[in-house]
Amino acid sequence: MIGDVVGDPGLEVLDRRLPILISENSADFVIVNGENAAAGFGLTDANLQRIFAAGADVVTSGNHVWEKREFWPALDSEERVLRPMNYPQGCPGRGWVKLEKPSPWGQVAWVTVNLQGREFMKAIDCPFKAFDALEAGLEDPSGGGNAAEKPLVLVDFHAESSREKEALAYYLDGRVSVLAGTHTHVQTADERVLPKGCAYITDLGMTGAQNGIIGMDLKICLDRARNQVLYRMEVAAPDSEGKSAVQGIVAEIDRETGKAISIKRL
Repeated sequence: MIGDVVGDPGLEVLDRRLPILISENSADFVIVNGENAAAGFGLTDANLQRIFAAGADVVTSGNHVWEKREFWPALDSEERVLRPMNYPQGCPGRGWVKLEKPSPWGQVAWVTVNLQGREFMKAIDCPFKAFDALEAGLEDPSGGGNAAEKPLVLVDFHAESSREKEALAYYLDGRVSVLAGTHTHVQTADERVLPKGCAYITDLGMTGAQNGIIGMDLKICLDRARNQVLYRMEVAAPDSEGKSAVQGIVAEIDRETGKAISIKRL
């Protein structure tokens, strides 16, 4: 799972590094958060196809997915791009998808869920209740029957509050294989496997230029902080050494139980 891709620097480093990371880690399924790919705010069709071409199976998002109105039709037409599931009914797009992919161990069903937090963010529907409703509607949510048919559930929780992220992770522990936080663009060092088998990290970090502030232009961010004037944000350009990075996690999951075996930061 890869943290928020920020602008062209993020797309460029993703182009270069993601195929290598997939190969090095023998990754079976890849999720990339792309909500900041279009100059820092939102997505375009071209951005989306570029992220898929780099190796993403699913592209998740968050509150900035609505920034480019011309992209909204893609939220309905392309099942592999998600917006947070707990936006009110009637919003474009979908918040979860089930995909099957072949693997050396046979066909594996992957369920990707995109949720958004409410603490310090706009009030939307409850992410806890939204997942409960989804789980109730999934076929065989308890994982009974053949182990090979049990879907592996991965959650991108796009939220501001670390407390809310940890709370949802413990709430879903034993029900999902991975819950990774996004949105803050600052990678946390608390990756771990929770007691019932959910791999967790509070924030994946970001993919983009490393010489700005959360991927955005250093001077503009400083001016906003000092002057309290909402100057228009711009994506940071890589420095003279071109330093950009891909940040995220690699999780290993036991296919039969759906429990995570390990999680490591990228």
